[in-house]
Amino acid sequence: MKHKNKVAVVTGGVRDIGRAVSLKLAAEGAKVVVNYHGSHDLAQETLAAIEAAGGQAILYKGDMTSPADVEGLIAKTTEAFGSGIDILVNVTGGLVARKTIDEMDLDFFNHVIQLNLNSTFLVTKAVVPHMSEGGSIIYFASQAGRDGGGPGASAYATSKGAVMTFTRSMAKELGPRGIRVNSLCCGMISTRFHDTFSKPEGRIAVAGNTPLRREGAPDEVADTVSFLASDEAAFVTGINMDVNGGLVFS
Repeated sequence: MKHKNKVAVVTGGVRDIGRAVSLKLAAEGAKVVVNYHGSHDLAQETLAAIEAAGGQAILYKGDMTSPADVEGLIAKTTEAFGSGIDILVNVTGGLVARKTIDEMDLDFFNHVIQLNLNSTFLVTKAVVPHMSEGGSIIYFASQAGRDGGGPGASAYATSKGAVMTFTRSMAKELGPRGIRVNSLCCGMISTRFHDTFSKPEGRIAVAGNTPLRREGAPDEVADTVSFLASDEAAFVTGINMDVNGGLVFS
């Protein structure tokens, strides 16, 4: 198992891609701290699935845009598994709503930026003091960060573009300490995100224009996360990896 006895923190770890990542890392031997902010039922289901498969995990409910809650996450992690953290996967984020520039106000724009970018900063700042050489940090950017996103997604795309830049900056800053930092730029993955924010006909069209002629699956994204977090990717840092079936080439 490639992550045996490692401690992994997964924010936003109980829904869709986050859940798949939590399950995958646990299946590969990691002790997983699964953060969530919304559904208690989904959190319990995720924990039960990990334990049923023989994995080890704990849950932590908290808002990753709140410095106090982020500190609580670290305290919970060290209490359960000791002071070292080997893997951070920051899945926390979202589109919130599709709004044009005419429809947005400053509060909405700031909320989206805080959800996607501030959470990335806060969790990184809190985890890094507990991470030593060989540590791996993985963020979730988006294809939207490359191409500006779909209709009404400018705030989301802007925040994800910033995550991509933050990835490169952290790779340079933390590399001398032996910590690798990468992000994923996911395309059309079959999740509640697209169930909520994408029209069915649009999804069909995008899938049809993708060289692999389908949407991606959360498990496929989780497999990529597991690789980037592992020693198999020991010389990979600072990349914003496309996981989009060939829809967009960077």
